[in-house]
Amino acid sequence: MNVKTKNRFSLDKITFAYHSTGNPVFTDLSLTIEEGSALFLLGPNGTGKSTLLKCLAGLLVPQTGAIYLDDKPIAHLGPGELAKKIAYVPQSQVSPFPFLVREIVLMGRAAHLSPFSLPGRKDEAIMEDALQRVGVSDLADRRSEDLSGGEWQLVLIARALAQGTDILLLDEPTSHLDLGNQMKVLDVVGDLTREGITIITATHFPDHALLHASEVVLLKGAKILNRGVPKTVLTPENLETAYGVEVHVVELSEPVNRRVCVPVSGRKEKAT
Repeated sequence: MNVKTKNRFSLDKITFAYHSTGNPVFTDLSLTIEEGSALFLLGPNGTGKSTLLKCLAGLLVPQTGAIYLDDKPIAHLGPGELAKKIAYVPQSQVSPFPFLVREIVLMGRAAHLSPFSLPGRKDEAIMEDALQRVGVSDLADRRSEDLSGGEWQLVLIARALAQGTDILLLDEPTSHLDLGNQMKVLDVVGDLTREGITIITATHFPDHALLHASEVVLLKGAKILNRGVPKTVLTPENLETAYGVEVHVVELSEPVNRRVCVPVSGRKEKAT
């Protein structure tokens, strides 16, 4: 029997522009995002990937159109209510104080505490579980300034999980990481998707979408250029249109067994 999947987000013709420029980042954008999706937002710089995530998180408000979360307008939900439904991991965030990792992750419980109250045993248990789920329990008593970039990103994801939401918004979670730490973060994203968490990720890397996306939205020129499953969206033709460079999509055989995107340099090799 087929089980109908519900939409978590519905975007109805939203337009957003920063007042400093006046130029719309995206215009009349409509989109539905299903429960349990691993949706990856792709596109060149300036196409609104990060801006769209902030709109979904309720941090920015579109000038026109509406965003619905579980059929309710986000504009009608207060910050506390949104924080119990959506966890947002920004592109880069540095702690100004040398908090312990366990303290940083415990901050994710703030939405569930009344003013001036302290976290209790239940909150501590949720924090410990979040650390374990992303594989950084061994970092619990490390100070934030002693973490590598990959460790810090995993700690931020653990903090988001401690919020107790089932929607996770990730803004460029691997942009400043080496290959090894990129894979650690992506493996965690894959695990969380299999748990049924709805994850929306903005990224510059089509290969990452080929690894873990159930759906891809390719943005270009303030519009959605294409959307659908990775195999149909991440084609050489679509990628060249989006990024302005020739791209080959290559099937790798065993032991890798996956597709990768290979951009082609426009420079001509000199004969030797």
